[in-house]
Amino acid sequence: MTLHEDARRVLKGWQAPNDAQARLRDAYVAHLDAYDDGVWRSRREGHITASALVVDPAQGRVLLTLHPKVGLWLQTGGHCEAADTTLAGAALREAVEESGVAALTLLPEPVSLDRHEVRCGGPDAWSVHFDVEYVAVAAPDAAVRISEESLDLRWFAYDALPELTDDALRTLVARAVVALG
Repeated sequence: MTLHEDARRVLKGWQAPNDAQARLRDAYVAHLDAYDDGVWRSRREGHITASALVVDPAQGRVLLTLHPKVGLWLQTGGHCEAADTTLAGAALREAVEESGVAALTLLPEPVSLDRHEVRCGGPDAWSVHFDVEYVAVAAPDAAVRISEESLDLRWFAYDALPELTDDALRTLVARAVVALG
């Protein structure tokens, strides 16, 4: 199975939490149906990305990265790569690379979708990211290491997220808390 096929399978089977997310899921599937290369950053009209919110449920906190291009605190994540065989694997790879935490446990299903426009590939190159958002669970004593892809990396309590973030992240954290029970 290719990454494209896996992404389509995951999205087709995903139970959206509300009508807006269901419409977004359907748009993602339509994108994949229209573009065989819809998971790759070379698809300038838009492409699937994979992210994972790293959480420490024992201490009620999330690990966020200060994104250098966007200037906001966000979950870990990014573009799919040629070695990725599954969407979940791409999300987990990104989480490990950007957090430095090797022992993460990914929840099996995405918890949210977020479609956003972003500079991708240069200062004047804009693209749509069709982000598929997972949750990755870390141990309470997990040691983190900042990567080259981040300006900073910090833990924040679920109910004390930084001001320098967006509603999409706040929604993702709320959905992660629900998914973790």
